Amino acid sequence: MNAPAALFEPVGLGHLTLPNRMVMAPMSRARADADGVPGTLMADYYAQRASAGLIVAEGTHPVAAGAVGPGAPGLFTDAHQDGWARVADGVHAAGGRVFLQLMHAGRLAHPDFLPEGAHPVAPSAVAADTLVHTSGGRVPAVTPTALTEGGIRNLIDDFVRAARRAVAAGLDGVEIHAANGYLLHQFLAENANLRTDRWGGGAEGRIRLTVAIAEAVADAVGPHRAGVRISPSNPFGDLAETDPYGAYTALVRALAPLGIAYLHHGETGTELDAAVRELWSGALMITPLPAGRDKPGAAAHSLERGADLVSFGRDFLANPDLVARCRIGAPLNEARPAGFYGGGARGYTDYPALGGPAGPRRTPRD
Repeated sequence: MNAPAALFEPVGLGHLTLPNRMVMAPMSRARADADGVPGTLMADYYAQRASAGLIVAEGTHPVAAGAVGPGAPGLFTDAHQDGWARVADGVHAAGGRVFLQLMHAGRLAHPDFLPEGAHPVAPSAVAADTLVHTSGGRVPAVTPTALTEGGIRNLIDDFVRAARRAVAAGLDGVEIHAANGYLLHQFLAENANLRTDRWGGGAEGRIRLTVAIAEAVADAVGPHRAGVRISPSNPFGDLAETDPYGAYTALVRALAPLGIAYLHHGETGTELDAAVRELWSGALMITPLPAGRDKPGAAAHSLERGADLVSFGRDFLANPDLVARCRIGAPLNEARPAGFYGGGARGYTDYPALGGPAGPRRTPRD
């Protein structure tokens, strides 16, 4: 595999200088303790992958009702903060840099794993026609409770408190998750957001919550410590967007003046990709499309189209030393995640030039 040389060039990102442009994408691993506290396994897992230019750690709920499933980490108690501090310390000791993705599941949460009395919330009381993960297996999503005006204000405060905890834990920043079918994406999508108040209706209303949270978090921890992730037209979680070009160009225009560290954009293969790059003057992180194509080729294509950073997902699971492998053209371990909460490599390399054993070896699971 021949990765483009530009992928290994340093780049500035907010207050950081990244040694390369390869980002470890946030991937749900369901490895936290039952109370959402990151444990030793998580600290080891991220430290093993510290050679990435930037790690964006997995989606982490800022409030109990925002959990995406059993084993998902949280960041709203002192114990959560201490757990993430261990992760940050491990990554930094290994020479890395790490942001934390703040994610609220919205209507993709389920009462089976939420605290007693908690119920999934969403922009509107519309159930997703999909299955969600619980400790007993995949079950149909329930009808969520529509957030009130006061609930929305509390939600903004929840994100701010979690962002402050992230910085206090020593993490380098936070990524606000407005993608992949979760709560903020639900506000962006017409079939999940049926509101007629200021938080719904046309594009201006539907983008309002994402912008409000980004602005509040940037004010609280500094814009250089904040990023936003978007995935226009991603149907995950039973979402449908009839005019992604109009909605997301409006969103990018509204986010641009905030001066945040980066925008993380999932490519669509449409004219929207070029429009995002034109409208966004800051650092642009790209998740290439389609996910299954040759990764070095996808990275080269993204960089040619104006990306500053390229995110890699499953390849980092099976190859903690992915940067070194790509740099010298070494073969990659095959990523074999067993579904949404699949396993990954523990951190060794099996390629002799990188210090691993001489022969082939099975990749163990976390």
